[in-house]
Amino acid sequence: MGSYIVSARKYRPETFDTVVGQEHITETLINEITHNRLAQAFLFCGPRGVGKTTCARILAKEINKGTVPEGYDFSFNIFELDAASHNSVDDIRALNEQVRIPPQTGDYKVYIIDEVHMLSSAAFNAFLKTLEEPPSYAIFILATTEKHKILPTILSRCQVFNFDRITIPQIVAHLKGIAKDEKIEAEEEALHLIAQKADGAMRDALSIFDQMASFGTEGKITYAEVIENLNILDYDYYFKITDGFVSGDISSVLVMYDEIQRNGFDGQLFINGLASHFRDLLVAQNANSQQLLEKSKELAGKYLSQAKSVSASFIINAINLLGESDTSYKTSRNQRLHVELCLIKLASLQHAIDVTKKKSLG
Repeated sequence: MGSYIVSARKYRPETFDTVVGQEHITETLINEITHNRLAQAFLFCGPRGVGKTTCARILAKEINKGTVPEGYDFSFNIFELDAASHNSVDDIRALNEQVRIPPQTGDYKVYIIDEVHMLSSAAFNAFLKTLEEPPSYAIFILATTEKHKILPTILSRCQVFNFDRITIPQIVAHLKGIAKDEKIEAEEEALHLIAQKADGAMRDALSIFDQMASFGTEGKITYAEVIENLNILDYDYYFKITDGFVSGDISSVLVMYDEIQRNGFDGQLFINGLASHFRDLLVAQNANSQQLLEKSKELAGKYLSQAKSVSASFIINAINLLGESDTSYKTSRNQRLHVELCLIKLASLQHAIDVTKKKSLG
């Protein structure tokens, strides 16, 4: 029990070349180190779980390499402060006092302040002087998910790096490598669902991956198990309901929605999922935009096939109807009927478009 390490820690990148999806940042940092043009203050911005703290730790180690003994653990050179729980003036004053002491080993002392936007205004002001005129051996790396909350006076003294959300193909490729190392047989469709659920955060993807590896058949992660465990609506429902819309089969659409309700899915979640489905159909209709369809090959093929059976005007009108339904969902007294009325309108949409076309031609 005690020897198990979660994937987010076990596979945490140790070097810049193993960081996923942030090449624009890692290459710049490597060049700065190589050409000895290192700034003394950095601000790493971006969503959660995309590698901000990881890159900060790697940078802290890289700039001290060659100046410390082999196997050195860098604990006396890297200082981390969680601003979410240490956001007072006294915390920053203690940090400022510590900065005055030069490193005993290595060239630099690196101060990583996570969630820096949580510092109080007084704490920011107390930190400002140190950040403005730091000792030559001090490097500050500030990390935040909310850049807009950072004072302009702090921003102007930092080199700002904006971290991107990690794309679904990048997450899937990374999970495939981990599955291979862990000798886990993972279906590609299942990994795509995990990546989609992670919403651009590699840490979230690895946590879900661990959960799925522990859930079902030992040594396997299947699409069906991921859907069951994460309570995700199967794509097949969206394809079948869309076919019902196109054919104008109101009864089959309502029966399918009843099944979705009985399976415990929230109506608003279904509306949003259906809107995303139509967005993907619209993307699939044009060769230039098909690269935006971040699906597995098999699923992408289904989208390309169904996209041929619906017109762009149908899709755009459908997205508008779903958007209106989503906006007014919370205020509706009978939410099930609210969704069903939207579905009836969608199932009648193709007929309305055909009638409009006939009138314009006639």
